[in-house]
Amino acid sequence: MITKLNSTQPYFQDKLSNLLAWESIANTEVSDTVDAIIANVKAHGDTALIDYSIKFDGVNASSMKDLTISIKTLKHAFDNLDDKTKTALQVAANRVRLYHQRQKQDSWTYTEADGTMLGQKITPLDRVGLYVPGGKATYPSSVLMNAIPAKVAGVKELIMVVPTPNGIVNPLVLAAAHLSGVDSVYTIGGAQAVAALAYGTQTLSKVDKIVGPGNIYVATAKRAVFGQVGIDMIAGPSEILIICDGKTNPDWIAMDLFSQAEHDEDAQSILLCPDADFINQVEASIAKLLPTMDRKNIIAKALKNRGALIQTKDINEAITICNRVAPEHLELSVEYPKDILNDIKHAGAIFMGRNTCEALGDYCAGPNHVLPTSGTARFSSPLGVYDFQKKSSLIMVSDQGANTLGEIAATLADSEGLPAHAHSARYRIK
Repeated sequence: MITKLNSTQPYFQDKLSNLLAWESIANTEVSDTVDAIIANVKAHGDTALIDYSIKFDGVNASSMKDLTISIKTLKHAFDNLDDKTKTALQVAANRVRLYHQRQKQDSWTYTEADGTMLGQKITPLDRVGLYVPGGKATYPSSVLMNAIPAKVAGVKELIMVVPTPNGIVNPLVLAAAHLSGVDSVYTIGGAQAVAALAYGTQTLSKVDKIVGPGNIYVATAKRAVFGQVGIDMIAGPSEILIICDGKTNPDWIAMDLFSQAEHDEDAQSILLCPDADFINQVEASIAKLLPTMDRKNIIAKALKNRGALIQTKDINEAITICNRVAPEHLELSVEYPKDILNDIKHAGAIFMGRNTCEALGDYCAGPNHVLPTSGTARFSSPLGVYDFQKKSSLIMVSDQGANTLGEIAATLADSEGLPAHAHSARYRIK
């Protein structure tokens, strides 16, 4: 059902490489389709969006008004939630907002002895597009995680696009949009929605950045428009890696592995543990609990295709392997997680202690659940307020500074063979 490995086995590193291998989006047929859709939206704007919504989503639309959800409708969706769900959504939103408020960066300056002032100006993006998957499998938590940091950053206009296949609208998604301060919502999806956000149409304004998850067509479209606009990331399948000392309830570990495996068949769930008996217990828990899962077929395929229970020599070796994997989600299910935290170099989010299951991070802990995947935690960070702010350098040179810096700049410009640069600097020397 799930691969079992031992770090002392011959060719273990090769086996680990094969387990981790993931082919990112590189489908020529999909790319050709996406390129044609983008070109059509650029050329025909709203008309193309209406045509694609009819063709792909089966909606009845004759104008963009039919593909627009009012702010009043968002509030209505929130007001009509049952009390328990409404409270849960509010608490989650508040926790996400409180956490991300601590990430906000401010402008700064300092003045040198000669009076020259240097610094950095922090400015929020003007307009951001948020893509939200549509239909039955919709995720209000993704709305909170993408929209709230943008609003904390000070983004003036947040445009949400969400497809509604066959007219299916998820009220929780609309309620989350209301709580997050989304400014406008259009029921469009796919590559056409990405193109509309990137280039603008008669109705939609061009945005500065596009964030949010989507299928292969959405991911391919985001890659295609990158440079025209910013994007958050090209996300791969969800991942969890658990380092355990063998003293956690094995049922807990099995369910934590399931929590990512149930996303899709390509998700990856890995356990690293030095205790062989405990690994056998987790394997038994998997066999016991899997039949009780609603999404057992997806979980089973994910565990078989990309899951692993790996016995290591000790916790230190588990940490070494973890740093090689650079997982999206890392659980440190050990007695004293703080003692090994400094040894963890690469992970999108780190869940510390036996009580801290990854699922809490998905919904309500506070930190963002939009995380780097496929080893990109080696150089990438979780989505945050900083993704919706940009920086401008500030330079104001004093009279004395113009003399000192002017000669330095002119000398270096001469050495590079750029005389206009040198003259420009020397003109300011008194």
